Order: sequence, then C-alpha cells, then structure tokens
Amino acid sequence: MQSSMRMRAALGGAVLSLLAVFAGPGTAQSAEPADSTVGDVTGFTADGPVYRLTAGAAEARVSFVTDETFRIELAPDGKYTDPTGQDIVLPQGAPPTTRWTDRGDRYELSTDRVTLRAYKSPLRFAAYRADGTALWSETKGLTWNQDRTVQTLARGATEQFYGAGMQNGRGNTSHRGKTVEVGVDYNWNDGGHPNSVPFYLSSAGYGVFRNTYAPNTYAFGEPVTTSARERRFDAYYFAGEGADAVKDVIGQYTNLTGKPFMPPVYGLEIGDADCYLHNANRGERRTLDALKVADGYVQNDMPNGWMLVNDGYGCGYENLGEAATGLQQRGMQLGLWTEDGLDKLADQVKAGQRVAKLDVAWVGAGYKFALDGCKAAHAGIEANSDARGFTWAPESWSGAQRCGVQWSGDQSGTWEYIRWQIPTYAGASMSGLAYTTGDVDGIFGGSAKTYTRDLQWKTFLPVTMTMDGWAANDKQPFRYGEPYTTINRSYLKLHESLLPYIYSHAHEATKTGVGLARPLVLEYPDDPKAATDTAKYEFLSGEDFLVAPVYKDDVRRDGIYLPKGTWIDYWSGRVHEGPQTLDGYSAPLDTLPLFVRAGATVPMWPGGIRSYTDRTPGSQLAWDVYPQGNSSFTLYEDDGVTRAHKAGRYATQRADVTAPARGAGDVTVRIGASQGAYTGKAASRPYAFTVHTGDAPTKVALEGTALPRHTSRAAFEAATQGWWYDAADRGGVVRVKTAALRTDRPFELTLTDTAAVGGAVPGAAATVSAPAGQELGAGVPGTVSVDVTAGDRDATGVEVGLTAPEGWKVTPAPRIDRLPAGTTRRVQVTVTPPPGARPGESTLTASAGYRAASLDRVAIQRFAVGVMPEPPTADAWASDLVWLRSTNGWGPPERDRSNGESAAGDGRTLTLAGKTYDKGIGAHADSDIEVYLGGRCTRLTADVGIDDEINGYGEVAFSVEADGKVLWTSPKVTGASATVPVDVDLTGARHVHLRITDTNGSKSGDHGDWAAARFACG
Repeated sequence: MQSSMRMRAALGGAVLSLLAVFAGPGTAQSAEPADSTVGDVTGFTADGPVYRLTAGAAEARVSFVTDETFRIELAPDGKYTDPTGQDIVLPQGAPPTTRWTDRGDRYELSTDRVTLRAYKSPLRFAAYRADGTALWSETKGLTWNQDRTVQTLARGATEQFYGAGMQNGRGNTSHRGKTVEVGVDYNWNDGGHPNSVPFYLSSAGYGVFRNTYAPNTYAFGEPVTTSARERRFDAYYFAGEGADAVKDVIGQYTNLTGKPFMPPVYGLEIGDADCYLHNANRGERRTLDALKVADGYVQNDMPNGWMLVNDGYGCGYENLGEAATGLQQRGMQLGLWTEDGLDKLADQVKAGQRVAKLDVAWVGAGYKFALDGCKAAHAGIEANSDARGFTWAPESWSGAQRCGVQWSGDQSGTWEYIRWQIPTYAGASMSGLAYTTGDVDGIFGGSAKTYTRDLQWKTFLPVTMTMDGWAANDKQPFRYGEPYTTINRSYLKLHESLLPYIYSHAHEATKTGVGLARPLVLEYPDDPKAATDTAKYEFLSGEDFLVAPVYKDDVRRDGIYLPKGTWIDYWSGRVHEGPQTLDGYSAPLDTLPLFVRAGATVPMWPGGIRSYTDRTPGSQLAWDVYPQGNSSFTLYEDDGVTRAHKAGRYATQRADVTAPARGAGDVTVRIGASQGAYTGKAASRPYAFTVHTGDAPTKVALEGTALPRHTSRAAFEAATQGWWYDAADRGGVVRVKTAALRTDRPFELTLTDTAAVGGAVPGAAATVSAPAGQELGAGVPGTVSVDVTAGDRDATGVEVGLTAPEGWKVTPAPRIDRLPAGTTRRVQVTVTPPPGARPGESTLTASAGYRAASLDRVAIQRFAVGVMPEPPTADAWASDLVWLRSTNGWGPPERDRSNGESAAGDGRTLTLAGKTYDKGIGAHADSDIEVYLGGRCTRLTADVGIDDEINGYGEVAFSVEADGKVLWTSPKVTGASATVPVDVDLTGARHVHLRITDTNGSKSGDHGDWAAARFACG
C-alpha cells in the first residue's frame, strides 16, 4: 500500500534472509545440539607470552598482548581458525614479559598487571589484577556444540554491564539482568541493534571482545552467559585500572581494534541528504538543484557542512564537478550515497566528493562486507584527495569506529523516536563508537515540533544529518516557518559555536577511544543511580554538559537527574547541587533542558557564524568559564580538513582556572602558549571570556594591567578590550575581551574580589518560576502568574517583568518592597496577545530584578503559556476546529480523509464497514488530537473503527479525555470489528483529547477513524 509499509515488508524479508545466512548448520534439526564442556587439563606448554592447555582433544591457547590485555582461544578439535584474520584486530607492539607458576590446582599466567588463573580439573579460567583483586571467574568451563560456544561467568552482587555496540533504546544504563543480541537484524527502531559490536564491559573493571563475525548473545543474568554462534571460542580480555577503569577498558579495546577516526570539521556540522535525479517522491529534478537547497541554508543563515545529492534508490547524479564546486562556494562539501558499491569512488572523489554514505543494499549478508566497505570508502577518499575519509554506515561491526560514523538507519519522526534514541548513542560510546546518530526527526513522518525537539538535543552529539525526500515535506530546518525556523537556527548556531569544544573531544577520542556523547555512569561510576533508569533519558556531552531532552509533547520535563556536584542551568544560571532529581523543569519549545558542570571551561567560537569557513586565523576565540576550584581544558586545533594532523601538524592550548571552591574570592584564568604548528594557525588573536561569577569583581587585570571597565553592553561591544559585569545575564556574568594577543605566549587574566559560580554568598540568589498550564486568549487581556522565591537572604525592591513575543502587550506588575528569605510571592502580570496570535504554545521570559546580600541581582526563567483559539459557539465538526495537538503514529493525521501515512492529504475517503463519511479524522495509532472547547460544548458523537482500506488487520482502542480525565474508552477494535458508536457527555470541558492507542504492540495497519466526529456546542 504505502511506500513505508513496502519498505518495512522488504526489510523484514531481508532480516529473514540474513538470519538464514547466519543460522549455520544444525538449525533445521528438531532437537537442540548436545553441549560439550571442556574437561580436565591433560597437557601444558609455555612459549613466551603464549601458553597452551590441552584437555583431551580440545586445546586452549592463551596469548598476552599487553600487560593488561590477553586472548583466550579454544579449539574443540585442537585446530585453530580465525575468520576475521587481519580485518579487525590491528597489529600490536611487542608482547609483554610474562611468567607462569604451577600452584597445584591451577596454573597462574601473569604479567606485571594481571594474572590469569587456569584451573586444572576441569579447565576453568579466572582473571585477577596484580594486587589480587578479582576481575572475573568462570563458574564452569567453556562449553560448545556444533552451533555455538558459551562462556559462563559469575556475576558480582552489584556488577553492571555495558556495551554491545548500538543497542536502540538501551545502552547508557546497565544491561544487568537483560539479554543483549549482537548481530545484523535490520531493525532500526526501538529494540533493534544496528551497528552491533561483540564487546562488553563490566563495572568490575574488565572488558571482553569476541573476535568473530558470528552473531553473539549476552545474557547478563546469574550466572552471566555469553555465546557466539560458531564452534570456536576466541576472546580478548582487558583489565582496567584506577578510578577510570571503564575508560581504560574502552581505551584498551580501541588500541586493539582501532581508535575512532578524526573527522573533518565540516563533518561535525549538520549534513543534508536527498535524491535530486530521478526522485520517485519529488518528481524529476537535476543534481544541480541541490545548490538551490544549499542556498536555502545560506539565505536562512543556518549552518550546514555537507550534502548527499543522490540519496535514494535508483537515484543517480550528473554534473558532479559543478555540484561539488557550487557546494564549496557555499561553505559545504559534496557527499554521495554508495548504493551500488565503490568502483567509481576514485573518479567521484577527484570530482569533489568528500563524504561517502554506505548502505545495506550492497554490503552483503555479513559484517565483513560492511567493514570492508567502510574501510575502502574511507581509504578511497584519502587516496584520491588530501581530505580525511568521512563515511556513514547503518550496519557495521568492531573496527568500524576507525573509518566512519554509525547511524541508526531509517525511522519515522515521532516523540517515541526521540525517547528511545536518547540512550542509544551515549550507550554506543561504551563500545568505542565515538560518532553515532540518527536522522533529525527520522526520514518518514515527523512534524515541526518533533523536528525542533529532536534537533535541539542532537546538536550536542558530534554528528547528525537531516534527510529529505521520503516524508510529506522536505526536512531542512528552515521548512517549517516560525517559530521553528528561529529556534532551529539558534541551536544549529550553538552547535557551531561549540565546535572548538566538540573538535577537541574528537581529538581526545583518537587517543582514548571515548566519544563526546557519554552515559552518566562513565563519568560518575560510583553513583548507584547513574546505572539505572533514573538516568536513562539524559546524557553527558563531554564532561561538562548534561543534556536531558524533551521526548513528549510537553513544555515541562520531569525526572532530570543531576549527579554529585554543582550544576548550572545553561539558560537561567540557576545553581543546583547534586545529587538530586528535578521535576517540573520549565522547557518551552525553544528550551532544551541543559546544565553545565561547575568547573567547566568551554572553548567556543563567538556566536553568529554560519560555517567554519567564516573563521580566519585572526578570528576571536571565546572561553565560557564556570569557576569552581581548580579546573582546566585543553583546546585542540588543526587545519580542520586535511590529514596533516597525522604528521603532527596541530596545536594545543591549555586553559587553567583557579577559583574558590565556594563563595567569595579571586578568579584567575591562565591561557597557555599554543603548542605546535599547522597551516593557517593564528599567530595572534583576540580573546573573549564569559565568567559566571554571580558577583562583579572590583578589578579585572590582564597580565597585571587593569582592563577598562565598561558600564553598558553597547560600550563594551564597541570597545577593543575591557570588561563589563552583566547582572541580568544568567545570574550575573563578567564579560571580558582582549585585543589580539600572540598565541605563542601565555597570559593570565585575574578577576579580583569576585566569586566562584553561585556568587560570593551562595544561596542568596532568588529564583522565578511560573505555574504550568497557563492560558491566554488571542486579543483578550489575561493574567500570567509568576512566582518569586527569595534565597537564604531577603530580597528587596523586587520588580517582576515579562518579555513576550513581538506585538504582545505586558503591563508591569507592582513592586514588592521586601520578600523574606525562603518565602515565595505570586505576582500577577497582565498580558494581552495580539488578535492574530498563533494558537498553541508561546514562550515568555520572566525576570525579577531585586537586591540581596548587598548586591543588585536579576533572576530569569523561560516558560510557556498556551494561546487558545476562540472556542466554538455552535455545533462543530472535529475536523474543522483548530488542533492544539496532533501527534500521530505514522504520517500526519488527516482532516476528512483516512490516514495516508506520509503526506498531508494523501489519504482516501473515510470508510468504516462499507459506509463512507464526508467528515472526520483519519489517524494512525498512537495518536492524540487535542481541541479547545472552552466549556461551551456538551457532547461528542462519532463512529469509530479501523478504516476499511486496511483490509481487516490492525488493532487499536479509542478514548476521549477531557481536562485530564478519561471519559470514555472503546473495547479493542480490529480491522474486522463492527463500527463503534461514540456518544460522550462533555459538559463544561475545556480541553478534549481524542486518542487512539495501539493494543497489540504492532503499529502496522492501525488506521483509526473518528468518522463524523461532531461537537454539540452553543
């Protein structure tokens, strides 16, 4: 029927075919193959770092790679094989010095860091650190049958497990008690496992890599059983040390299989993909039409780093060189989709291709093909240009981190899509996958709201892409109009400003294997909540940003967990002390819940630039500083595009900050000399600093010389250098700028008599908030409530104001002379939206100017109010009213048509049980249509069921909800059910939701109709 359904059916067939390839011999037998377990040791030989233990016909081989890494192989018939060859494991250095001891009941095989015990009767392994700390131990010997090999390990009382690559909807919290599959499944939705990696790690400080292409299953129960679908055992073990043992394990694993590659800087900007030649969904176009879309980014002042111009089955390209040149003139690079292989790559790269997106259509039935494709595409770009290899792949394996980005495949944009993607990419970092992402708002379905919310948090991933041509409308970030275009631009530019921070972490990944997107547990391993669902729907971007995306159609976010330490709200400057969980966080559409770690020192490009190409060697470098104690950050820089960095052509510059641990004191920022050289390096440059102190210093000095103090923003911005204290910005920040300074010399900036983040008197700051659910009518004066809460000092002279959208009228609230410490006062502000105000959510910013602890201060808070349309005054069809909310499981819900799944208006005549309807709503579970009745209606009538076009399948339930109460719910309805009549009393109801819910876990065919849905009003 619809193209999306055809695609899902095709992928289902692909999965079945692939499973047949991987099933191996014996799967057609009715009985499970008999298991064999390794027996007693019958022989032992030692040959330097390699040891052999025989047990009858079976033989185990132990090889030490480093002091902390070793390999165990088991050949049931004594004959070793290695299907991966040199594909995954890279050549390693000289093996370590080892020693062995016969302890009677066991052999001990040791380096200076780790000891492997090989018990004799039966053969069973256990690993220990040199100090005797246990890492892991087998509860039984290695077991095999003709289809698989299994290792069985004891599970610690509090032991947690991570890894297995990209596990959709999972991974940033513990796998303990769960079974994780590792292998191709082409399931790109929640529960799938594209880009699997046969590697896992434990909170006990060890990791295991199964050296194989076979599918794996890891059951982290008691005991832990890990299996691979092959009749051989081959695993590498890593022993981590110290407080960062888990990071150490990731580092060792990526030493073995390859460190993440260093992407070009344009690869860290958003990418855009579509088919421009022979496009089945958009009609005939030409490849050079891509330049018109590129112009859209330029005209809308939006960053974009690269464009795939042939992304679609059957798509081709023409005028490649001209297209590449045109994109480069617009600050972008050319990418191509490798649907048919890589045989033309050399010519394409010479014509200007710099990005290669790989696809399942040609990689073949196995990970070796995918891995070989990734490596070949990466190498092909580098062999035919001076550029860095930059590839994308939806199905890969261990080793792919060294050649490309792993993305989670084709999905439909929904709130659920956002929800399950949050844990996915941070979780993948636990397997050394430093660059993972998903298309913004998927490639099917989606909406302006889900696109905006999805883009917000993906700007804190290192890479992302938006894909067009498959949904009802193209998905460039400027397609949705206001307010979405402005919001999307602001987040893309924030990402652009953060590129020095992101790029420095990219360099760090080449050394440590640890990517930018991180689970909380990676940085807070001793926090028991970090491993649990408490932290599932948030992640860290580097060490310094905590991101808690909004994944519901809501303007508030509950359950934001802040671990131990001081965290600062990025937008308001409000200080929070962890550990704590925040509920009711105000998050209007333009606000991503975002927190910064106290002590953060973040390098940035000043806001406003659209592309990295806008930078010059003499451009200003900014540092965003949240002073607390002693902290530092090392900035990494190179030319951004060539491979000269591999030859050492790069530079680093370290920033060190000294500040009080809490409260009043001096703050010193030391910027070291830039070490190293590369083409285009700045010999000198001006610097800007934003120092979040909460209190104005008495003096700011550069190398001991006082800088001039400015008394207004305008004077500060007009000056070449100097400083200004902005009390109204995020709780109070000191802004400093310098003239150009030589980069080969260090300098020191001193802020005298100021404070650590949070102010000289911690807790003195007041806060503002606003109750949820406030509503205004377009063109009608109304009141907006704002709550002001004093800190632990009295707030005096409190003046509350509101910043509203253009055209709104705001009447100032009365002044509060004194607000006692710890108390809250609600203030009513009169607000009038213009008559033509757009119905739905609008963002206001409340501010409270006040004096506390002898200083003038300002507290701010963004929040949302609802602008309501005029309620109906007479009987009205549901399809004719304004929809405040219109979420849908697949494609947009339709007015007076069935749900067509893709484009607006692509449905058919509404039909239930052979009866057609002129009026009604066609939706697809799960869906939610919200209308505003304002208490003026008394009844809803309708006929509901699954549209006849589904031919008898699908299963849903319908419900009507008013002002938070469920008034009516249907029985389960299938495609074969009779039409269900609806007659619901709505007397006094203001907000009504018409919901359709999937009831069988399958959203295929859930086309629910609210036929002849009509409100009796008046």
